[in-house]
Amino acid sequence: MGRVSGKVALVTGAARGIGRAQAVRLAEEGADIVALDLCGPVETVVIPPATPEDLEQTVRAVEKTGARVVAATADVRDGAALRAAADRAVDELGGLDVVCATAGITSSAPGLQLTEEQWRTMLDVNLTGVWQTCKATAPHLIARGGGSMILTSSIAGLRGLVGVAHYTAAKHGVVGLMRSLAQELAPHGIRVNSVHPTNVDTPMIQNDMVRRSFRPDRENPTREEFAEAARTMNMLPIPWVEPVDIANASLFLASEEARYITAVTLPVDAGSTQR
Repeated sequence: MGRVSGKVALVTGAARGIGRAQAVRLAEEGADIVALDLCGPVETVVIPPATPEDLEQTVRAVEKTGARVVAATADVRDGAALRAAADRAVDELGGLDVVCATAGITSSAPGLQLTEEQWRTMLDVNLTGVWQTCKATAPHLIARGGGSMILTSSIAGLRGLVGVAHYTAAKHGVVGLMRSLAQELAPHGIRVNSVHPTNVDTPMIQNDMVRRSFRPDRENPTREEFAEAARTMNMLPIPWVEPVDIANASLFLASEEARYITAVTLPVDAGSTQR
């Protein structure tokens, strides 16, 4: 225990899924948490959005560990609002050491059938939102004398996926952003890395849209039918990983165990990128 004791970590997309798991896992290992989420719908996204109640559940889970937590609603596309929320929380908690840029969306259509709104919204949230998060938080890490940024990409940041060209483009963009920021922030003692999950058992995949894309032979695929198809993506015989698996990788990258690791793309993918 205590692998990030005394540190403060900011997590976007903290209301549920990977973001919640990161917030709780870092708190379990001693960090105080800034938990940010939009807690509302995003245009072009058909799956139910995270809610204020979801964010409050994250707060309770973090508080249960004994850590301090400051939560706020913020849209990662809005740089001014994001900076204001981060600044207030950092002032309250006394600094910032770790950033998990995790907020993201999904939608689906063949690449040449995507609407301009689908394309624009995807890049605004999944790429520009990550840049806005880094821009809002880097001054605090610099003031602290160093730190760690973990950018949540995807296996779609390392390979092409069918039916999600806009998502794939955004996640590849996150890798380029990570590599440039790693160069630029290294003189300040800041490490920047990305994590690349395969399917993760969260609402982002456990919905009718994604299930039907994996099982077009079924009108209303069940979780079990979806799992059968999802297993074919991975080298290990599992359909998906759990949010805590991504949180554990993020914890490692945030900790002193990874003190000399920067500019790496870390797959947590059950071998998916090597199939």
